[in-house]
Amino acid sequence: MKKSDFYYELPEELIAQTPLKQRDASRLLVLDKESGAIEHRHFYELPCYLREGDCLVMNDSRVLPARLLGSRSSGGAVELVLLRDLGDGRWECLSRPGRKTKPGTELSFGDGELTATVCEVAEGGNRIVQFRYEGIFLEVLERLGKMPLPPYIKEELQDAERYQTVYSREPGSAAAPTAGLHFTKELLKEIENKGVKLCCVTLHVGLGTFRPVKEEEIEDHAMHSEFCIVPEETARIISETKKNGGRVIAVGTTSCRTIESFAKEDGTLDPASGWTNIFIYPGYRFRCIDALVTNFHLPESTLIMLVSALAGRENILKAYETAVGERYRFFSFGDAMLIQ
Repeated sequence: MKKSDFYYELPEELIAQTPLKQRDASRLLVLDKESGAIEHRHFYELPCYLREGDCLVMNDSRVLPARLLGSRSSGGAVELVLLRDLGDGRWECLSRPGRKTKPGTELSFGDGELTATVCEVAEGGNRIVQFRYEGIFLEVLERLGKMPLPPYIKEELQDAERYQTVYSREPGSAAAPTAGLHFTKELLKEIENKGVKLCCVTLHVGLGTFRPVKEEEIEDHAMHSEFCIVPEETARIISETKKNGGRVIAVGTTSCRTIESFAKEDGTLDPASGWTNIFIYPGYRFRCIDALVTNFHLPESTLIMLVSALAGRENILKAYETAVGERYRFFSFGDAMLIQ
């Protein structure tokens, strides 16, 4: 299949720049993956589509304030975005300006509270950086770092917690698992009261999520790797749900990719952890996932390819065309879709 098979026209004014005041007030497009039928709802109506015996799988990764603004010892500003913890204070980072952050460059952040040395240039032009600090690194990062919002969001985020899900627990992501941003604690309680099991996986989202597909033949695209965990309790709940005939509903493409990476042929799972670079596009046979709560994704992205694998490319493109016509809000702070 070709990258251009997943293109759609999106007016720039439909890219949501700020979150809604109330998380679950966003709109919800409900797509029947078999018939292509579409309904227009609000996210707080999601429980109407869930049944006793289903399970909802969420990604509990928490976004690091991974954007650091500082200076180079030779003068001039520098910006780092932390991508991957390599241990012992070493991180793989994006750096700007790249040509001014050569190996050996000394960096300073927060009036010297955090300093760093650029060690090497990694594959793809990222930098391996060695940090130096007193105390606990995550606490230093909380004080000095900013949220690494996607490049299509130009507005400054007023409340950093709005780029975190209400159930986030495990720090490590460079971007939010945005499908989960619509949930409130009250809505999750309502869902649980319907007899729907709630469980979590962890996948630390890298900025590779936003890396464009450059190859015209999508099969030639190499996916980025991300670390993920399926806890014992989650594996048990999903396996019981499959055996009892319930539906496994993933919240977001990250939860979906985690589950499908470790699912067995019968849809059950064992506890697991490791790196995944699974690339899901039309032709993929889902082993575990029955339905998906997701946002609206960029044209020609790996994420629109994933949802097309679940619902069919024609159904997805029709749903997106409908969403544009109905003036839905798109991308990270935008509206949601339920594919069932």
